[in-house]
Amino acid sequence: MERGLFIGGTWREASNGDRLEIRDPATGELVGSSALATRADVDLAVVAASRALPGWSATHADQRAKILHRAADLVSERIDAIAAMLTREQGKPVPDSRKEIAFGIEVIRYYAEEGRRLGGSLRPSSRSDIKSMVTTAPVGVVGAIVPWNYPVDLYCWKIAPVLAAGCTLVAKPPHETPLAIGMVVQCFIEAGVPEGVVNDIPGTGPEVGAALAEHPDIRMITATASVPAGQSIMRAAASNLKRLSLELGGQSPFVVLDDADPVEAAAAAARRSFSNMGQICIAVNRILVSKGILKEFVEALVAETQKIKLGNGSLPGVLYGPMLHEGVRKRVTDHVEDAVAKGGKLLVGGKIPSGEEYAKGFFYEPALVDNAPDNALALTEETFGPLAAIRQVADDAEALRVANALPYGLAAYVYSRDLERAWALADRIEAGAIGVNVNDTTELQAPFGGWKMSGMGRELGPEGIEAFRESKHIKMRVRSLTA
Repeated sequence: MERGLFIGGTWREASNGDRLEIRDPATGELVGSSALATRADVDLAVVAASRALPGWSATHADQRAKILHRAADLVSERIDAIAAMLTREQGKPVPDSRKEIAFGIEVIRYYAEEGRRLGGSLRPSSRSDIKSMVTTAPVGVVGAIVPWNYPVDLYCWKIAPVLAAGCTLVAKPPHETPLAIGMVVQCFIEAGVPEGVVNDIPGTGPEVGAALAEHPDIRMITATASVPAGQSIMRAAASNLKRLSLELGGQSPFVVLDDADPVEAAAAAARRSFSNMGQICIAVNRILVSKGILKEFVEALVAETQKIKLGNGSLPGVLYGPMLHEGVRKRVTDHVEDAVAKGGKLLVGGKIPSGEEYAKGFFYEPALVDNAPDNALALTEETFGPLAAIRQVADDAEALRVANALPYGLAAYVYSRDLERAWALADRIEAGAIGVNVNDTTELQAPFGGWKMSGMGRELGPEGIEAFRESKHIKMRVRSLTA
C-alpha cells in the first residue's frame, strides 16, 4: 500500500516529496510506504480545516450522525482487509487487530448518537424578566496525535467525537503504522465527509506533532502519547492557551490480595501484561502480591507465561506476535538486565527466541522478574513491552502505599474475593480507572484517562465529546406581558 497525505479533500504527496517505508515487524518484509508530512503540510491542512469549519459546525447533528454511521458501515465491511494491513504493519495477531477495529466501529457509532444529544439548559436567574440559557459550541479546529500501538482504535476515539461535536480535524497518525488508518480515512471520505473536514497527515512528533501543538489556528490538541511527548505538547500549546486532552503513559499496578483466586488472578495478569507484547498504556507493570498467596500465585503466573507461543501475527492460531521495532526490544532488555543486576530473579523468558521463524522479526520472550527492588526500572518506569515485575507486600496498607508511590495514575487492578475489601482499596488508589476482578478498564460509555503524570482530560463516554465543545451563556431580558 502506498498512501499519501489527505488534505482539503485530496490525497497528495508531501510538500518535499518525502516517503517512509513501512516494514512487517515479524518478517522485515516491505508492507508499503507513506508520505511523510512537513510543517508546510501542517499549514495547508489547518487552512483547509479552518475553511471547512463554519459549514461543518452548522451541519445538523442528524446529518453528521448519518455520515458517521455510514463510515462505520464501510469500516465494518472492510474489517478483514484493514485487520490484515494492521497486523502486517504493527505486528499484533489478526484476532487482536479485528478486535481493535471492531471496538473502533462501536466508538464511531456511539459518538454519532452522542452528537445528536448535545443540547443546553435553561438556568435559574436573578430576576423574573431575565432568561439565562447555557449552550455549547464546537471548540474549533482540533489537532489529533495518534500512537502506533492501537492506531485504528485510538484514531476512532479521536475522529468520531471531534466530527460529532461539529469540529474539523487535522490528525497526525503515527508514521510507524499509518497504513490501516489510511484505509479508515478512505471510509470516511466515501461516507460523505465534506472537503477539509478531515485532514490526515502522517509525520514525526518533532516535525508534525510540534507544528500542530504550536499552530495558532488550532484550538485544541487531543493526544495519546508518552509523558515526555505530553510535556512537549503542553509547552508548545501554551503559546495560544490551547485546550488539551492528553492520555499519557502509565505504570499500572496489579494488586493480588491474599483472599484472591491465585489461578484466576494469574491468568488475568498474564494477559494484561503480555497482550500486544505489553505495548499497551494500561498494561500491567508491577504485580503487588500479598505474602500469604505469593507462592501459589507465582507458580500459576509462571505456568501461564510459559504457555505463550510467539509467531507471525498473520498466521492462523498465533496469539502473540513481535514488538514494533528494535528500540522497543532494547528498552525491555535494558529493564530486565537492570532488575536482575539490582537483585531481582528472572523467572521465565527475557531473551530473544531462537529459530528461523524469529530471525528477521522483533520477537522477545515475555519476561517475569521476582524480588526486584523498588528502584529497579521495571518498578519505576513504563517498560511498554513484555515485562512484569512481581513485588511482595505484607498487607493491604503496603499494597496501597506501593501502588500510589509513583507519579503515574492511568490504570490499576485489584483481585480479591471480598468486594468490600477490594472497593476500599480501589477507592484509594490514585488512578483514572481501577479494574476490580477484571483486567481491562476500558468501557465505551465511561471516561478513560489518567491522574497525575498520566495526563489530563478524558476520552470515551459523554465526557469524550464534551471535551470538544465550548460552553456559552446567553443572558436575555424578556418583556413582561401587559394586560
